[in-house]
Amino acid sequence: MGIPSTVDVIVLGSGAAGLSAAIVARHYGADVLMLERASVFGGSSAISGGVVWIPCNPLMESVGHKDTPEAAREYIASVTGNRFRPDLVDAFIENGAAMVQFMHDHSALRFVPRAVAPDYYPDRPGALAGGRSLDPQIYDGRRLGPWFARLRPPIREFLVLGGMMVNSRDIAHLMGTLRSPGDFRASSRLVLGYLAQRLRHPRGTRLVQGNSLVAQLLKSAVDTGVRMMSACDVTGLGNATGRADTVRFIHAGKEHIVTARRGIVLAGGGAPASADYVRKYTRTPDTHFTMAPAENSGGLLRLALDLGAQLAEDVVDPVNYAPVSLHRKADGTVARFPHLFLDRAKPGLIAVNTGGRRFVDEASSYHNFVNHMLDGAAGGTVPAWLICDERFLRKYGMGLVRPGIYPRKPYLDSGYLRKAATVEDLARSIGVPPEALAQTVSRHNGFAKTGVDEDFGKGSNIYDRYLGDANVDPNPCLAPIENAPFYAVQVFPGDIGTTVGLRTDGAARVLGRNGDPVAGLYAVGNDMNSVMSGTYPGSGITLGPALTFGYIAGRALGLQSIVPEGKE
Repeated sequence: MGIPSTVDVIVLGSGAAGLSAAIVARHYGADVLMLERASVFGGSSAISGGVVWIPCNPLMESVGHKDTPEAAREYIASVTGNRFRPDLVDAFIENGAAMVQFMHDHSALRFVPRAVAPDYYPDRPGALAGGRSLDPQIYDGRRLGPWFARLRPPIREFLVLGGMMVNSRDIAHLMGTLRSPGDFRASSRLVLGYLAQRLRHPRGTRLVQGNSLVAQLLKSAVDTGVRMMSACDVTGLGNATGRADTVRFIHAGKEHIVTARRGIVLAGGGAPASADYVRKYTRTPDTHFTMAPAENSGGLLRLALDLGAQLAEDVVDPVNYAPVSLHRKADGTVARFPHLFLDRAKPGLIAVNTGGRRFVDEASSYHNFVNHMLDGAAGGTVPAWLICDERFLRKYGMGLVRPGIYPRKPYLDSGYLRKAATVEDLARSIGVPPEALAQTVSRHNGFAKTGVDEDFGKGSNIYDRYLGDANVDPNPCLAPIENAPFYAVQVFPGDIGTTVGLRTDGAARVLGRNGDPVAGLYAVGNDMNSVMSGTYPGSGITLGPALTFGYIAGRALGLQSIVPEGKE
């Protein structure tokens, strides 16, 4: 593809936010060029869980839920507190449903509503037990044709059998293969289908989660005629006409300059991979690990600041936290695993500090879990340890260690997984007081019998129970830790994205230091300041605003030559 000298709209970044902006602008007639820094498309969205949180979405009633803008606003306000941004929140709520409808009407993307997906603070006013969180449909990557090879692949450690993507339902079928005919049939179809896909492709083509989301958006961008280039290192933004109008970038060793007639959309994923950002904003920079791609290093933010933009630093938390474990592999590389929902809420696991004591409801949201780690850092909660027994590990797995009969030796050899015949020996292995850990486990086991966690309330709310094991009574999040041997995995504070971004208004326009829009410049996704003000109200609260504000920016730019400014 030849590189044009002038287009209507330039989108920088190819995650969900950037793709949304590009697709919508192109739908309304704009000539769109998308530039991606990495060699593959999709950004951090492609390796995410893919959940999209949209209040009042048009699919909710199909799974028995009703919502109102007032309830959604009240819930977000209760979580964000005095950092509540009414202009951004109102724009998100007012346009989220329209974004979903647009994607269903004009793109390949299809959402599937979750009947049960409690908001992360279920006792706050306005919270719902389900309906707001949407999953992307399972998608066949072969529909992308040659573009499938240009889609950012999932993190390798998350794949099964060397290349098969699975979601929580697939995992349940695989674990129940020998327990029920239904699980056996589902697992057989899954594995046989995967083996057939591998005959022609280097990995499975059945896509779920964030890879499915981005694949559908990428397919839509290709089909609508968005021009897309990867391996483009943006080195400058220009405003020769008094508005953001040019992008300077390096591609294949040569510098290029492209002019945007209508505007530039920044969608580079924020700065989670920037050591400077981590050191400036996080509380434990030397023990903080991001799950975001290396390309998300904040370069576009710095270029926007040169044009007079400002950062919105008034957030509750500077990143969307998640506990992360680290596995140093035999080849010297380090794999990172975010402990989001697969293990912490399940019955028979506790988290302890260096004193061998619990410090948190282990089933609470990943963001909340890390906040408790940070709040207790002086008392030895950074890093912390997850503790379980043989029964738990075989049934649920822990971190990178898969359930069932998957090999554990690489993890034991590397020290990622610690193992001991007794709780006291495990304590010595991880450097915590043996008597204290034994007392902690004994006290937890007593709670498992009564079903009431008297210390931290694990399993006492609908969110905890949703992630537990419904087959365990009386509390789906509690079971005794008593079947030797015993195991531990160390976890550190980490993140799945940053929240300090460019200050924007409800139209996704970047605001300058004087509070006025920087003409022609838009920011979406994690390049935009957090709509949730650095809090984490529910599953999908990053991708929901990302797609929605991408829709808002794309629509404004697409209609710019049709509707006079200020009339839309």
